[in-house]
Amino acid sequence: MSTSKIAIQKTTPKTVLDDYKQLMHIAQYKKTLPKKNKTIIKINLSWTLYYPSCSTPPWQLEGVLKTLKEDNYRDILAVENQTVVTHPWKGAYYNKWLPVMKKYKTNFQPLTNVEWTSYKPKTEMLAMNDIFEEILIPKIFKKSSIIHLPTVKTHGHTTTTGAMKNAFGGLIPKYRHHAHKKIHEILVDLLAIQKEIHKGIFAVTDGTVCGNGAGPRTMTPYTGNILLAGSDQVAIDAISAKIMGFDPMKIDYIKMAHDRGLGTGDTDQIEILGLDKKDFKKLNFRFKTKKSPIIAWDQLLRKKTSDIKWLHHLLFYSAFFRTFIFASELYHDKLWYNQTGKKNINIFKKTGWGKLYEKYGYGTYPKDKKIKNWDPY
Repeated sequence: MSTSKIAIQKTTPKTVLDDYKQLMHIAQYKKTLPKKNKTIIKINLSWTLYYPSCSTPPWQLEGVLKTLKEDNYRDILAVENQTVVTHPWKGAYYNKWLPVMKKYKTNFQPLTNVEWTSYKPKTEMLAMNDIFEEILIPKIFKKSSIIHLPTVKTHGHTTTTGAMKNAFGGLIPKYRHHAHKKIHEILVDLLAIQKEIHKGIFAVTDGTVCGNGAGPRTMTPYTGNILLAGSDQVAIDAISAKIMGFDPMKIDYIKMAHDRGLGTGDTDQIEILGLDKKDFKKLNFRFKTKKSPIIAWDQLLRKKTSDIKWLHHLLFYSAFFRTFIFASELYHDKLWYNQTGKKNINIFKKTGWGKLYEKYGYGTYPKDKKIKNWDPY
C-alpha cells in the first residue's frame, strides 16, 4: 500500500495565487485528475452571507481555477448545493465567486437544477440506507473528476470539517439534515460512493483564515496562512485536524474511514510534502470545538425523539420543521451576524486577508437566477 501524501504550503495575501499553483503541483494533482474527463469544482458554501473562514474564499477558487486553466484543463464546472438555510446563487454573490468564475470562463451550476439519479453502491453502507429511502446522486458526477474546496474550521456536529464533509453538500439533496443522526457514518459512506463514481478525487483546503469555535458559521476567525492539497480525502482532513490541535484518530469520521481502508487517518503514516516535518509538528492552532445553540438543540431534539416515531416525524418530516429553519435564520442571519459577526468582520478587514477580500468584486446580483424549490423534509 502506497503512503498517502499531503502537500502543505505556507502563504501570504500577496503570493496566494502562485502558492496555490505550487501547492497543487507539489501534490501532483494532474496524476489524480485526467484531463479527458469533466472536472467538477465542489465549492463550499456554509453560509449564504460572507463570513471569514466559513465558506470558500474567492482566492481559493481563483487559485485553483487559474492553475487548472494554465495547465490546459478545459471541461470544468463549478457546483454547489442548497440547504434549508443556504441559497447557492446568493451565496456565490455574497462570497464573491461570480467574477472569479467569469474571469476563468467557468460556469456555475446549482445542484438543485441538475438531474439526480438513483444509485446503488457496491460498498456496504454504514448508514445511508437507514437514513434515506433512496440514494440519489447528480448524474453529471458519474465518471467526472472532483476537486473539493473546503476551509480549515471546526464543526459542532463533527468536531472538524473538511474534504469529506464537503461531499455532504454534493451527494445528498436538500433534506440532508436528516443525516445528522448518524453524521460520521454518513461521511464515510459518501467517501465510499465517491470512490465508485468519480474518475479522480482531489481536495484543496484553504487555511489562510481558519474558523475556531462554534462552526461551521459562528466562529472566531484565526489567521493560519497555510494551504493543503492531496488526493487522499481522509489524510487531508486528518492533517487539517492535527493542525487545528485535535487528535484525528479520536474524530469518528476520520477513524472510521481509516479503519475501512478509504484513506489514511493516522498522521504518522502520512508523508508531508512542501513543508519540513519539524515545521509541520510545530503547527498547532489549539482550536476548541463549540456548539451553537441551533446545533445543540438540533442534536438534543433528534436524540430525545429518535425512539418516539410520531414526535420525531412531526418535528423533522413535516411543515413543523420550518419552525427550526426560521429559528436558524433568525439566530444566524439576524442576531449573531449583526451583533457579533460584523464586529469580527470589521477586525478581519484590517488584516492582509481582509484587504485582499476587499479587492474582489461581487459581480451582478443574480436576481433572475432560479433554483428548484426542493422539499426540505
